Amino acid sequence: MIGWGTAWTIARRNLSARFRGLRLLLVCLFLGVGALAAIGTLTGAIERELSSRGRTILGGDLEVAVWQRGASAAEAAAFAKQGRVSGGQRLQAMARAGDLAAPIELKAIDGQWPLYGALTLKDGRTVGAPPAGQAWIAEGAAERLGLAKGSQFAVGSAELTVAGIIASEPDRLGEGFTLGPVVLVDTGFPQAAGLTAPGAMYRSKYRIALKPGKDPQATADALKKQFPSAGFEVKTRDKASPGAERFVGRMGDFLVLVGLAALAIAGIGIGGGVSSYLEARRTSVATLKVLGATSGDIARIFLLQIGAAALIGSVLGLIAGVLVTPLLGQALGSLLPVAPGLVFDPLALIRAATYGLLIALIFAAPPLLAARRFPAMALFRARVSPLTQNWRDAALPAGLGLLAIAALALLTTKAKLVTLWFLGGTVVLLLLLGALGWGIRVMAARLPRPKRPLLRIALANLHRPGAQTGALVTALGFGLAAFVTLAAIQTSLDANIMARVPQKAPDYFVLDVPRDGAEQFRSAVTRIAPQARVRMVPALRGAILAYGPADAMIRVADLKEIPEEAWPLRGERGLTYADTVPEGNVVTKGAWWPSGYAGAPLVSIDESLAEALDLKIGEQLTIGLMGVERTATIASFRRIDWDSMGFNYVLVFSPNTLADAPHNLAATINLPGGGDRGGLLRALVKAFPSSSVIEVGSVLTEARDLLRQVSLAILAAASVAVLAGIAVLLGAIAAARASRLYDNVILRVLGASGRQLLGLQLAEYALLAILLAAVALGLGSLVAWLVVVQLFDFDWLPDWPQVFGVLGLGLLLVIGFALAASLPLLRAKPAQALREL
Repeated sequence: MIGWGTAWTIARRNLSARFRGLRLLLVCLFLGVGALAAIGTLTGAIERELSSRGRTILGGDLEVAVWQRGASAAEAAAFAKQGRVSGGQRLQAMARAGDLAAPIELKAIDGQWPLYGALTLKDGRTVGAPPAGQAWIAEGAAERLGLAKGSQFAVGSAELTVAGIIASEPDRLGEGFTLGPVVLVDTGFPQAAGLTAPGAMYRSKYRIALKPGKDPQATADALKKQFPSAGFEVKTRDKASPGAERFVGRMGDFLVLVGLAALAIAGIGIGGGVSSYLEARRTSVATLKVLGATSGDIARIFLLQIGAAALIGSVLGLIAGVLVTPLLGQALGSLLPVAPGLVFDPLALIRAATYGLLIALIFAAPPLLAARRFPAMALFRARVSPLTQNWRDAALPAGLGLLAIAALALLTTKAKLVTLWFLGGTVVLLLLLGALGWGIRVMAARLPRPKRPLLRIALANLHRPGAQTGALVTALGFGLAAFVTLAAIQTSLDANIMARVPQKAPDYFVLDVPRDGAEQFRSAVTRIAPQARVRMVPALRGAILAYGPADAMIRVADLKEIPEEAWPLRGERGLTYADTVPEGNVVTKGAWWPSGYAGAPLVSIDESLAEALDLKIGEQLTIGLMGVERTATIASFRRIDWDSMGFNYVLVFSPNTLADAPHNLAATINLPGGGDRGGLLRALVKAFPSSSVIEVGSVLTEARDLLRQVSLAILAAASVAVLAGIAVLLGAIAAARASRLYDNVILRVLGASGRQLLGLQLAEYALLAILLAAVALGLGSLVAWLVVVQLFDFDWLPDWPQVFGVLGLGLLLVIGFALAASLPLLRAKPAQALREL
């Protein structure tokens, strides 16, 4: 028995400097570890930025927002007790410059803003709130309206002068999604421009820099308890941008799971590569055993060689992952905070390397232990009698490796249940594909033999001893199914958009139409577009405060956790009232109130919310509206057509419940045949300067662009699995190359030509490809159907010609790589090969 030092000396001498024979292992680990390193480093960097810059992103330690009103004197005094306060308004508005008009986000700020961070202009100045009558504008607003420093433009009924173009806004990410570029003004401007009249749709925000020692969450809870009917929406610096944090967390978890799946596929390639490597060194193994080396010595020597290659492949993958992170950060820099330059995340890198080395251990153990177990003479005969692997020997190391991977994945993710299901589903899928590979071998062995010799030999190659059919089916079935899934999802989503949006989406949304100007608004539209269809509804904002039986109502503020399905309980929501059932709604339980109803206040509720809260007809619901509580009895439940992209309200009240509250109208405009869009927009902005006109087309264009970006991200993630599948194909060919060389030499001696041998390879891979195509089509379509129908709740509308085209392209790539990797066998000289046997 030799020690580890001697084993390393022998291993190092026999290990090629170019790692010949172990390059597949290097490639597989490079791909998998590199992907995981890049994913972990990027998401870790973004999460650290969100955490460390929480105050700057939010604009304070605490933010309190209310709709359609400012803070009362008591509320303002309570804010001031907590620390320094910066207050202002946020609202959607229209900016006009000559004949040009564009929707903007108007952001009114006071002299205390920003409490943290700094506003930087394009000319290099660092400034605060602009002087009265002036504005800092985003670059997007300047481009759309043709403005420059010193230019004049109008918002509402007042004029503004461009005082500077914004280069960097400190709390931009914390403001969330907007329908236009930002324009910063002083706090007195919205009222002077007539944009905050009673009933206008605006939001007041108060940022607070807390006094030392105050806890943000405890302060938020205390303010909500002090003003239970205020309808406060509160954020803390720890959750400055919850949407971004949720997106980053879910994106990171998803990509890590995709990376793990790709690494698992690559593991099959690692197993094939190690088998090929040991097969090529069978004489060395036999010689060492004849000279007295024990099975343990053999295992140590080759474990050190494989371990060295695995370590180098992992290190190269880590380096690649770190180097690619700045490119990914640059692509996401406009959406998420990413520190420029190289980013090092030791924990992410250690986690990626650990995954890679564990995968290498799991899949390298069976062939390594097989070589250790066989006697010398069996190794000498391996050319014509390949080594068989006994998975019982590898059960312990492989099992421990799988448990370690599962434990590491569950310990490093917040979505533990999703991760557990994903890992379990991946294992089941791999087992299913493995069983399919076994079934193909059995079926190939039992099928009648074709009369043509080449087809007969090709069929025999699928089930012969040492055939890599199982590995090929597992890896390539997974990779090709990913292509089918991607194509089916993308084409279905595109088809749903094309089918639904043109028919159901209005051309314009208009906010803050004055109630006494409803007829004037309709006339202004029909004067430009006589065939236009105009729909107007009352628009208010309020928060659900309590619900349930009148004598035992549940206060939302007392809930420890709000269920995911009960999202309307989070903050303020749109409210409306109507005499009749709204368009696109169907009453499923209860009854609608009669026209002109004047009895006790009533409300109709979305059936999904009613189910989530277990509400009953006759129970009550309390809302907070502009700081005042109002209670109504539940009269009915409704099913809402959320695909209509029109006015869809979770809560619709009887008119006598809300009609006395200050409010304006919201309108939708449908233009048959397109109409004069430019003329209509100019007319509406001129006639109703305090209203906000949102062109739906531009919003849908942004949605389509976002969908394309998501599709591209899915394609990039799937590409890792496909690349791993191609590596596995090369590994399976390499593992069978020695026996194929013997077969080709015998066939050449018997008179077979190079063209016939190439036809043999093509026939074999074509048979397998046809079977894989059917498997990938069925499996990929099933997964895509689950995503489109069950997850997105869309119609199943794949473009089958495109799906088949993507699948066909994948199959051509598979066959092309297979034939390219087989060319060295065709070039082998029979005399030389026979001398080596």
